Amino acid sequence: MNLSLHLLYRITVVVLLCFLTSSAYMLYHGNRQAWQASLATADSLGGQLDSQLVRIHAGSFATKQFPDFGLWQKTSNVSGLCVHYVSVDGATSRRLCNGTNLPALNWPDGFGKLYRSLLKSDLQLSRPISFKGRTYGFLTITPNDNTEIGQAWETLCHLLGVSVLTIIAVGLLVYFSINRALQPAQLIVAGLAHMAKGDLAYRLPTFELPEWQHTAEAINQLAACQQRLLAERQILAVRLIAVQEEERRHLARELHDELGQCLADISTIAASISFVEEAQQISHISQQKMGNIRELLGRLRPADLDELGLAASLKNLVADWQSRSVNYAQYQIKLEGDCSTLPEPIIVTLFRAAQECLGNIAKHSAAGNVKLSLVVNATAAILTVEDDGIATELPFADNSGIGLLGIRERVNSLQGHLTLAIAQPHGLVVTAWLPRYPMARVQRHGL
Repeated sequence: MNLSLHLLYRITVVVLLCFLTSSAYMLYHGNRQAWQASLATADSLGGQLDSQLVRIHAGSFATKQFPDFGLWQKTSNVSGLCVHYVSVDGATSRRLCNGTNLPALNWPDGFGKLYRSLLKSDLQLSRPISFKGRTYGFLTITPNDNTEIGQAWETLCHLLGVSVLTIIAVGLLVYFSINRALQPAQLIVAGLAHMAKGDLAYRLPTFELPEWQHTAEAINQLAACQQRLLAERQILAVRLIAVQEEERRHLARELHDELGQCLADISTIAASISFVEEAQQISHISQQKMGNIRELLGRLRPADLDELGLAASLKNLVADWQSRSVNYAQYQIKLEGDCSTLPEPIIVTLFRAAQECLGNIAKHSAAGNVKLSLVVNATAAILTVEDDGIATELPFADNSGIGLLGIRERVNSLQGHLTLAIAQPHGLVVTAWLPRYPMARVQRHGL
């Protein structure tokens, strides 16, 4: 439920509570007024009857006309009352109801029962009619509860109509007012969604209300800070990768030039004295160490990467894993585009990603078919490594291994992204997407 509907719901509840409270008060007040009218009628009519007794004893009023309700009937403005006079001996009895010719009012049976149970509308008032200490009879005032309930129902209907109109008017006013006032909130949420997707260059517009404007400024400042920190991190990561590759290149050159040459000399000398058994062992160990150094050099910095380029290095990498395959896995490679135009950081990152993926496939996947493809277009380079191994679900996000995690960090530092997916029916698909000129974007941020 959005905020506008929530407030509209709250207002409706409040208005209904006010309606119930007002209804209870008006019904109670109406009942009290009817009771007060009965008391006033008892006093007024009782006084008229007392006066008639005085006049009877004075000889100015005929006894047979007593009691006379004519004056009360003409002057009373209270409807729905019945008056009944009974003499002490029961010989004289007269009854008159005022307001019985009012139009009938219909109400639900449940309302009538509820009204009668909560508000006692059938109470009677009795007053003695006396003169000089002698009681001649009793006057009884009985409210007409049907008239009282009808009037109460009519009042309640009018109040309900006013409440409904109030709810509609206030609800529409609040709904449109709140919607207008919350439009900046919708823009802020949309802006945060853009930023959550990585678009930190997005900025919120200017708002009229100071509260929304302060919020937008704080979010814009936070986005700018995050953008600056991310750009600085990317530059630092690229520099660290460059330093690391330079150290590897230097170490590989030293191993090749110094240790490799020494082992080659040892192997040559051992071959010249091959008639000695110990010399044959020296030659064997030297050859083994030469193989280990060549493998280490390939892992540190393949010579093909500097001499022949990325395409040839990937082909040699795939061919090497094909030759070393112990489970007769079939390796395929497909290259599209000119790899020689890619910047040095992208070339190294793509090769390291392919190297790590093929190593993981050979060690863990038990795959029968491995496909490596590299597509270089005008905007990006896309490396995809797919196998039909035993993988049926993605690795956990908190995998502590440094292989794919390191590749992901390399790719992210160049403003690319690494994705993992399950192949059909099983196996793993690793895709590394890298923009052709990532550092140009970073430089545009003013760093």
